[in-house]
Amino acid sequence: MAKTSSTGVRPTIRMVAELAGVSTATVSYVMSGRRGDGGPGVSDPTAEKVKAAAERLGYRPNQAARAIRTGRTNTVILSLTMLSDPWSLSVIEAVQRAAEPLGITPMILGDADWVKVLATHNADAVFVDAVREDQTAALRKLAGHGTTLVVFNETLEPEGFDVIRSIAEPGCRMAVEHLLHGHRRIACLTPATAAGTSGGSRYRAYSEALAAAGIDEREDYVGLFDGTTSGAFAATTKLLGLPDRPTAIYATTDFAAVSAINAAQRLGLAVGQDVDIIGVGNTVEGERMSPSLSTVGPVDFFDKLARLLLQRATGTGDAPTVLDFPWHLFVRESAPHRSAATRLN
Repeated sequence: MAKTSSTGVRPTIRMVAELAGVSTATVSYVMSGRRGDGGPGVSDPTAEKVKAAAERLGYRPNQAARAIRTGRTNTVILSLTMLSDPWSLSVIEAVQRAAEPLGITPMILGDADWVKVLATHNADAVFVDAVREDQTAALRKLAGHGTTLVVFNETLEPEGFDVIRSIAEPGCRMAVEHLLHGHRRIACLTPATAAGTSGGSRYRAYSEALAAAGIDEREDYVGLFDGTTSGAFAATTKLLGLPDRPTAIYATTDFAAVSAINAAQRLGLAVGQDVDIIGVGNTVEGERMSPSLSTVGPVDFFDKLARLLLQRATGTGDAPTVLDFPWHLFVRESAPHRSAATRLN
C-alpha cells in the first residue's frame, strides 16, 4: 500500500519536485533509474536531492501507470527451478548486478509453473532455466505473442526467443577423467531422477568414463538423493561410511558437491586430501567456499547471460540467437591435480 504524507495525502511527483526544487521531468527521470543512458544530464547532487525528497515524502513511482505510458515494466522475471542451488544464486546475483544501474528490478519465480505465471504477468524480459517437452508449444506461443524470452536449453533452436546453450556431457566427462588421474574408487552423487541407463547425460559421462578406464561401476558407489541439500548430505554420508569408501566423489552439480564437502568435513575427513570432490557448474559459491570447489563449467556464463537478458529487456541487441558456451576444467582445492603414482587407494 502506498504511503501518505503527514497530511494524509498520497505523495505525488509534483510534491517531490516542489520539495526538491526541481521540475517534475527531473523527478521522473531520476526515479526511473535511467540516468547514464545518454538522456538529459542530471548531476549527482541533484539526483540525491530528488531521492531524499522522495524518501522523506514516502513517494513511490506508479509502476502500472508507467507501464501503460512507456510499454515497459522495468522488471525482468527469472524462472529458476531450485533457488537454493548455487547455480540459481549465481544467476540472481549476476542479473541483479547488471539490472541495478538500469533501474530494472528482477522478480524471482522459484519452483513454479512459469507457463501459468507468464499468462497473467508481464515483464520486459523473462529468463527460463528449464523447459519440459510438454512446455515447448507454450514457449513458442508466448514468443509469438511478444513475450521476450531467454531460455536455457541444450537442444532448442531460437524460434522467436534466445537460447543459452551449454552442453554439459563433454565437460562432465572431463571432470571424471580428472579424478581418474589419481583415483579408482570414484563415487557419483546424483539425483535419483538422473541415474540409470535412461538417465541424464551427466550421469552417463560418469558411467562411460569408468568403462573407458576399465573400472567396473559399483552400485553402492552411486549416491542417489532426492534433489535437496539434506538429501545430498545424507547420500554422501552413506558413501563415505562404506568399509572401502570411495576416495573421490563426482557430483553432478555444484549444489550437490557443496553438500558433499560439508558431509565429508562433518565426518572429520580432509577434503582434497582424504577425499577429492568435484562438481559441475562453475558457480560463484563453489569458487568462494573453503576449500574452494574443483568443478567444470563455462567461463563468464552468468555475466554474459545477465548481459543478454538486460539487452532484451531494454530492446537492444540483435535478433534472437543461440549463445553457446564451451566448458572448461577448474582445478581448485577440493580436488587438486594428482598422478597415478599418488593414488589414494
